[in-house]
Amino acid sequence: MKSTGVVRKLDELGRITLPIELRRNLDIEDREALEIFVDDDTIILRKYNPADVFTGEMDNLIEYKGKKVSKASIVNLAKLAGLKIME
Repeated sequence: MKSTGVVRKLDELGRITLPIELRRNLDIEDREALEIFVDDDTIILRKYNPADVFTGEMDNLIEYKGKKVSKASIVNLAKLAGLKIME
C-alpha cells in the first residue's frame, strides 16, 4: 500500500471527504459507488465494479433480480439443469 500523506477527520456522522486530487487521479466521479473492505485494522475503499455473483467475471453481464450474472454462467447453469443450449 502507498501512503498519500492525506489525513482526514471523521465528521459527526462518521463521514470523510476524499480530496479532489485523489478523486481525479483515481477517476472517481461524484456519487460514484465505492466498495468498502476491512483487513484486520485497515479499511480499504475501491471503485465498485459489479461482477458475476458466481465467478467474479466482469464481462457480458446481465442483471437478474438485482444480481449480476455473466452469460457464461447462465449457459453453464442451463447445462447443469439439463437444458439444451443453442449458441
